[in-house]
Amino acid sequence: MDQPEKTSINSNDADKMDLSFTKQVQKLHQLTVYGRWFFVGCLWLTIAPFSLWNLRGEIALLQQYFTWVAVRYGLFYNPLPTLGLAFCIATTVSTLVWQSRNILLGLPPQEQKRLEKQVLKIREQGQTHPLWKWICH
Repeated sequence: MDQPEKTSINSNDADKMDLSFTKQVQKLHQLTVYGRWFFVGCLWLTIAPFSLWNLRGEIALLQQYFTWVAVRYGLFYNPLPTLGLAFCIATTVSTLVWQSRNILLGLPPQEQKRLEKQVLKIREQGQTHPLWKWICH
């Protein structure tokens, strides 16, 4: 008679462990989202001002006489600032598309498995892992 109670206790513990594991995977995904947006913010705070500063002459010209030829000239003959702005815009758009896909369609199975493996590694390494505090508490 004690046998069924013992299995029910074990199944309750397993459910709690699964719930805990699922929450940890969600926390890791949330940290990934925050990390990507932090990276995008850092790009906009470092590379974008440098690029815009180097394009200040062309921007002044565009304020007086806006034409698409002036835009093309300004970007074509200033390749480093153009690449900097393009990198900022591309990173922002890719992060938006990635996060929108995850919200609308859910996490792809490959990414879900990657996050689960990462949580298992964090659990295995224990408190010495840098993400332990944020994931396992």
